[in-house]
Amino acid sequence: MQISTTPPPDQVALALRSLARDMGDPYRMDAALLARLLGDSAGTTGAVLAGDAVPVGVALYSLFASTTRGQIGAFVTDLWVDETQRGTGLGRALLASVRDAVAARWGATFLRLNYYADNPGAAAFYARLGFTPQPKEIWVTLEGTQLEALA
Repeated sequence: MQISTTPPPDQVALALRSLARDMGDPYRMDAALLARLLGDSAGTTGAVLAGDAVPVGVALYSLFASTTRGQIGAFVTDLWVDETQRGTGLGRALLASVRDAVAARWGATFLRLNYYADNPGAAAFYARLGFTPQPKEIWVTLEGTQLEALA
């Protein structure tokens, strides 16, 4: 199976819509915004896509700096493997492709991600790969009117 590190944005969007469908989440990413993010010459956001004619897996990521590590990492915002491909090693291969892409371009040394607390399959998968929770870290979000209210 082919994994592309420079996939067309429309195919990435198709795979991300499949992820949203499988998770029961809305898909609100504007096609033009996704294309702009993936086409940014700085390469701070990227995607790897698996599949031949139809996507069967995707990983969307963004770079970030960790001052406590003194390193650059990649935050995998979305990871999806079609149910017909689960258990084949495709999720691992997608994450390895992200690792290789960000290491080659930026020298990134770690991956970070999050998953829904009510998704034990994801928790088990990431634990098998060696992802470890950081008990002292809590991820929070500021958006909407609270974000606008920042002075």
